[in-house]
Amino acid sequence: ATKPIGVCNGRIADNLPSEQDVISFYTSNGIGKMRIYDPNQATLQALRGTNIELILGVPNGDLQSLTTPSTANDWVQNNIVAFSPAVNFRYIAVGNEVEPSDPASQYVLPAMQNIYNALASANLGGEIKVSTSVSASLLAQSYPPSAGSFGATSSTYITPIVSFLSTTGAPLLVNVYPYFAYIGDPQNIRLDFALFTAQGTVFQDGALAYQNLFDAIVDAFYSALEAAGGANVEVVVSETGWPSTGEAAATVDNASTYYKNLINHVNDGTPKKPGKAMETYLFAMFDEDQKGPAETERHFGLFSPDKQPKYNNISFS
Repeated sequence: ATKPIGVCNGRIADNLPSEQDVISFYTSNGIGKMRIYDPNQATLQALRGTNIELILGVPNGDLQSLTTPSTANDWVQNNIVAFSPAVNFRYIAVGNEVEPSDPASQYVLPAMQNIYNALASANLGGEIKVSTSVSASLLAQSYPPSAGSFGATSSTYITPIVSFLSTTGAPLLVNVYPYFAYIGDPQNIRLDFALFTAQGTVFQDGALAYQNLFDAIVDAFYSALEAAGGANVEVVVSETGWPSTGEAAATVDNASTYYKNLINHVNDGTPKKPGKAMETYLFAMFDEDQKGPAETERHFGLFSPDKQPKYNNISFS
């Protein structure tokens, strides 16, 4: 079966190929899904006719303006209707990793609702799902996965969003980084558990046996969604990756191991959702030299900006 793998196209760099070259490079590498973080017009133009499935991001700085319905309608007209159906929009990610404590958090759901309504008015509501992308920090509890919950602090923010996703049939977009979990707690998290190389069960959660950290994080989100009234909401992994240099455990060897094992694993599902292929977007296509502050932030690319592969024999399909 084709693997449900996409690659994020981050562009916080001054040395990247042109948008047209990037799209051609996706196609030549057999990558059929892409995530972008803003409605970059050159990228949208280059995507026309390619059939690459797209997650289109709404930058956090634009959320407040989209709480005005007319502004959301203009945004949809200019960035989606103008390119549809030549561009294959799959999801709109309204905000990325907005924390409950962030002043922008109050704007996420109203912006989602307005974009949803604007899509419906344009007769695109059934085809394009509206969601937001969150990080694992939203989970108050993630271990064991069956106890996953958003907790009191996050609940007032995320529970109404979960209700919206449940009603509209949209997934929750989740950025899943075993790398950050590992470097944050190397005493208690084994490197082989983070890299999919552990032999046999690492821990048992009731009837469910966990052999890798990626599954444990995804299933903790499924448990949290159930607890928040979203038992029918699916998880789409909107980012996951491993840096190739910059600090401990960030090596070419570890990153190569992570990506290859992850790609081979996504069709298997998780212990909680066995056999259910996980739509997963790798972060990112190219190293981004203007990211930071950590050095590792500049080394998440699968390819160097000159399009040379950093890892051997990674197949995306």
